[in-house]
Amino acid sequence: MMMTQTMRWFGPRDPVPLQAIRQAGATGIVTALHEVANGDVWTTDAIAARRILIEEAGLEWKVVESLPVAEDLKRRTGDWDRLTAAYIASLRNLAGQGVEVVTYNFMPLLDWTRTDLSWALPDGARALRFELQALATYDIHILRRPNADRDYAPELVASAAERFATMDAAARDTLERTIIAGLPGSEESFSSAQLLEQIETYAEVDAAALRANHIAFLEAVCPVAEAEGIRLVVHPDDPPFPIFGLPRVVSTEADVSALVTAVPSVANGLCFCSGSFGARADNDLPGIVRRLGDRIGFVHLRSVQREPDGAFHEAAHLQGDANMPAIMTELAALQAQTGRSLPMRPDHGHQMADDLNKRTNPGYSLIGRLRGLAELRGLELGLAYGKAAV
Repeated sequence: MMMTQTMRWFGPRDPVPLQAIRQAGATGIVTALHEVANGDVWTTDAIAARRILIEEAGLEWKVVESLPVAEDLKRRTGDWDRLTAAYIASLRNLAGQGVEVVTYNFMPLLDWTRTDLSWALPDGARALRFELQALATYDIHILRRPNADRDYAPELVASAAERFATMDAAARDTLERTIIAGLPGSEESFSSAQLLEQIETYAEVDAAALRANHIAFLEAVCPVAEAEGIRLVVHPDDPPFPIFGLPRVVSTEADVSALVTAVPSVANGLCFCSGSFGARADNDLPGIVRRLGDRIGFVHLRSVQREPDGAFHEAAHLQGDANMPAIMTELAALQAQTGRSLPMRPDHGHQMADDLNKRTNPGYSLIGRLRGLAELRGLELGLAYGKAAV
C-alpha cells in the first residue's frame, strides 16, 4: 500500500494553481480556510465551496492544515468556552464535507519560525534557514524583550551584540519582518510592539501550564472528533524548543507520548513532521514512527541539515540529517500493519529553477516540492519493489 500523495495549497490566492499540483503527481490537496479569523466557525457553505473548487480540478480534500487554536484556548483564558464551542462546530462542519484529518498546533503566538527565507545554497537554489544567533539578535536588540539575554548562552549574547552593531536599518528591518510577519500557514502576524505585548499575556503560562491547557483542549474536543470520524493531529513545534521565553511542549517523542497517555481517544493523533522533529538530534525519527505509528494520521516529509550553534536549514528531501530510507521503511511497515494509506506531503521545497524568477510563498514554490514528491515517491516504490524481489 502506497501513501496518498498530497500537496499543500493556500487557496485561490496561492501563486501555485491546482492544475500544476495535479500535474506534479499529487492526488490530494491539503488546505485550510485561511481567510477565516482565528476563533470563528468554518461554515458548511464555505467548506463546501472550497471542496467543490478542489474537486473540479480533479483532486480531493481529505486533510485540513490547519484549523487554528486561538490563543485564549492555549492560555485557557477569556472566551475559552465560546472558542471551544466554535472549534467543535468547525469540526462537525468539516466532517459533514468529507474531511477526515484535521491538523493543528499548540505553539504560543508564533507558528513555524525562520530567520532567513532565501538562504543561498551552493547550487544557486534558495532554502529556508533558522539561525539561533539571528533570533537572539532580534530578541535582545530589536524586540528588546525584558531579560531576553538570560535565555541565551553568554557567548551567544556577545555575538548577537556584535552582529547587531554591524547591521544597517534595512538589515534590521528584514530580520524583523522575516521572524514576525507570518509565514505561509501562520494565521496571525505582529509588529514587534504587538508581539512584546502578546508575550506578556503568557507571563503565567509555563511549560506545565501549557501542557495542562493542551490536555484540557483535547479532552473537550476529542469526543466530538471521535464521534464524527475525524482524527485530530498535532503538528510538532517548529523549531522544537522554546523561543522568546515562550514554552513549547510538542517537541519530542516524550511530549507526544504524554499527550496520548493523558487523552487516549483514537481522535488524538500526530502529524509526523520529519523536519520539525529532525531539527533536534535527540529525536529518533524512525523510532517515533515505529512507536507512535498508531497515532500518526498525516505525514510531512522533509529533511533539515543541522548546523553548529542551533542553526539548521532545509536540505533536499533525500539529503540532510533525516534518514529518509529508514523513515520510509517504518512508514511502509505501519501501512502494512494497519491497512491505512497515510496522507503524505513533501514539505518545504527549495526555490529553484524557473521559480527563482516568480513570486512564491516561502517554502512552497512548485518546482522544489515537485522534486521532493518525485524523489519520495521513487524511494517508496524502490523500497516496495526491493522487498517484493527478496
